[in-house]
Amino acid sequence: RVPMLILCFFQHALNSGIRRYHVAPVLCQRAKVAMSHFEPNEYINYEKLEKNINIVRKRLDRPLTLSEKIVYGHLDDPAKQEIERGKTYLRLRPDRVAMQDATAQMAMLQFISSGLPKVAVPSTIHCDHLIEAQSGGEKDLRRAKDINQEVYNFLATAGAKYGVGFWKPGSGIIHQIILENYSYPGVMLIGTDSHTPNGGGLGGICIGVGGADAVDVMAGIPWELKCPKVIGVKLTGKLSGWTSPKDVILKVAGILTVKGGTGAIIEYHGPGVDSISCTGMATICNMGAEIGATTSIFPYNARMKKYLGKTGRADIAALADEFKQHLVPDSGCQYDQVIEINLSELKPHINGPFTPDLAHPVSDIGAVAEKEGWPVDIRVGLIGSCTNSSYEDMGRSAAVAKQALAHGLKCKSKFTITPGSEQIRATIERDGYAEVLREVGGLVLANACGPCIGQWDRKDIKKGEKNTIVTSYNRNFTGRNDANPETHAFVTSPEIVTALSIAGTLKFNPETDYLTGADGKKFKLEAPDADELPKLEFDPGQDTYQYPPKDGSGQHVDVSPTSQRLQLLEPFDKWDGKDLEDMLILIKVKGKCTTDHISAAGPWLKFRGHLDNISNNLLIGAINIENGKANSVRNALTQEFGPVPDTARYYKKMGVKWAVVGDENYGEGSSREHAALEPRHLGGRVIITKSFARIHETNLKKQGLLPLTFADPADYNKIHPVDKLSIVGLKDFAPGKPLKCIIKHPNGSQETIMLNHTFNESQIEWFQAGSALNRMKELQQKSS
Repeated sequence: RVPMLILCFFQHALNSGIRRYHVAPVLCQRAKVAMSHFEPNEYINYEKLEKNINIVRKRLDRPLTLSEKIVYGHLDDPAKQEIERGKTYLRLRPDRVAMQDATAQMAMLQFISSGLPKVAVPSTIHCDHLIEAQSGGEKDLRRAKDINQEVYNFLATAGAKYGVGFWKPGSGIIHQIILENYSYPGVMLIGTDSHTPNGGGLGGICIGVGGADAVDVMAGIPWELKCPKVIGVKLTGKLSGWTSPKDVILKVAGILTVKGGTGAIIEYHGPGVDSISCTGMATICNMGAEIGATTSIFPYNARMKKYLGKTGRADIAALADEFKQHLVPDSGCQYDQVIEINLSELKPHINGPFTPDLAHPVSDIGAVAEKEGWPVDIRVGLIGSCTNSSYEDMGRSAAVAKQALAHGLKCKSKFTITPGSEQIRATIERDGYAEVLREVGGLVLANACGPCIGQWDRKDIKKGEKNTIVTSYNRNFTGRNDANPETHAFVTSPEIVTALSIAGTLKFNPETDYLTGADGKKFKLEAPDADELPKLEFDPGQDTYQYPPKDGSGQHVDVSPTSQRLQLLEPFDKWDGKDLEDMLILIKVKGKCTTDHISAAGPWLKFRGHLDNISNNLLIGAINIENGKANSVRNALTQEFGPVPDTARYYKKMGVKWAVVGDENYGEGSSREHAALEPRHLGGRVIITKSFARIHETNLKKQGLLPLTFADPADYNKIHPVDKLSIVGLKDFAPGKPLKCIIKHPNGSQETIMLNHTFNESQIEWFQAGSALNRMKELQQKSS
């Protein structure tokens, strides 16, 4: 291993004179390379990955896809694990856990409830969700620290007590921090945010989950995942001109739709991959969450190696080079579906409004908007977010802005910039990008999620006012960004957002259309060009990381019993051994019902650590099929219409169990497990739909609810909001065995339909114990 040792020697010599985030000495011999600068004693174990892959390859006797290598390489028992794509449940051992502050509250409250003294794997908390965009970066950050002091203190002290690294407010967005510091080729990382797949840009299997899943991994329990199918996306040609990595995933979203990737990993491959930067690959993987994919991944290549070196991890790149055969797909491997995209022919895209899979070429969007009656004047353009806030993204946007400034123009639309991390913020300030973006009319916001997740104190419109915004974000569901259902949000690349904000209209196509400069002369914007990485080293900016102490046993974690932000959890009730009879229907949902509809974000984020308070937003965005209204359902006991949460609380008070009936892809969107905790807390027992989004279905199971699907989707029409439902056969509840649902109509008639489920044996035990956490405690008591 002499060449690798020499490389590491020179890397450390180079780093010795450069200020970085806590650069620690790293042992460079094989199998002694640290996963992160922040955890010098936690090492990458490619030998175990290699051993497991070889066991599985021999068993299956076929070439493996890259995603199969990494997933099966993390099996708890590779010799005996049953493996069948799309059917069997895998027991896995992820390498690490990451949590953002909104979901970390509930995850840590559940971990506290487990009674365990310390996390079993490296874990981190990232404060990015609770900072509201209002006046600009520094002011908004100070305000957030003041408003959220109680929550930040809880997370910091809980991290210290249980061995979890803590990234303070202002550090940046969780996924950018992970890419810069924690993701690496071959890692398996789970994160309590649906856009965790961002790490696939560095060749890792990074999967978004709910907090209860994170607790399993932090507790050292094998984590369960249905064996994913693998969709291959073959990329040929080369990106050029105005076409960007964002256009790849916008195109794929248009092909697969919001549910087309459900149950599958999207694996990109082919000669076109090498024309995409590492952060560009991360952008593509990040937005794979919008097509329901378990995760997305790219094979290890020179662009990843370059990024690892620039972020101070040349030792990891050198080790990855040695194991590269395990970090790329086998020749001749088979995919369940293959999509081919010629990057040389791909055009800039813009998707929306109201759904991220409604794809349009930028050249067509103006005419489509006029035809559909969508506002063509752009009120606000917003760049950044976890999807597009890299150095390259900011550079390409600045390249567009410079051209406008050279002709005396500024943005006609309001314009905001969200840096992805403190490192990105500091570097674009040093290199002049931030100043250019300010000069063209931009407002630089805090290093946080901000408007992307509804943390936007928007003042330029009134609620209900029809308007258009364009963003470089990932989601554009109704009310997602500003809580206004009439905001038409479109998703595109940062450079297209910048160009459209300068023009002020959707009718502008930067590839062909001209602008008029301050001197009255017409000019055309040239396609932007920018460095994918800074020529100098990254500027780390302010030190915002809190190491967990070696021994946190003496650390006190304070949760006041009178707090309105935090609430210790009480165990959910166990199954009583009986069928669920005569349940009322809280709501029969019409159409799309995302986790935003089930548990809204925005102003509700402040209650993410208080289950009872946040339950007051249960299903307030879902459309009731009975009257076509949101947050208005019939109380079956009083016959009065009222808010959904109030009605659920009334049923709970009266001791009446209830169910929800939903449509396709129910629970699409965020990983927020509050969308499962809230119905359980307020007395819900069953959710029956045509289909579920993966993360939400798992979250429901974890909390002791029954997510069931119609054996015949047409049976959705047989259930009416005034009916009563009984689920029978629970005493014989078994994997693969359908359950019966008896529908009792008000006129006394009844009919029986069949319901399917995807429970395995251990998940049935979760239901019987009342929740997965209850089951964990039962097993701990037995073992002790």
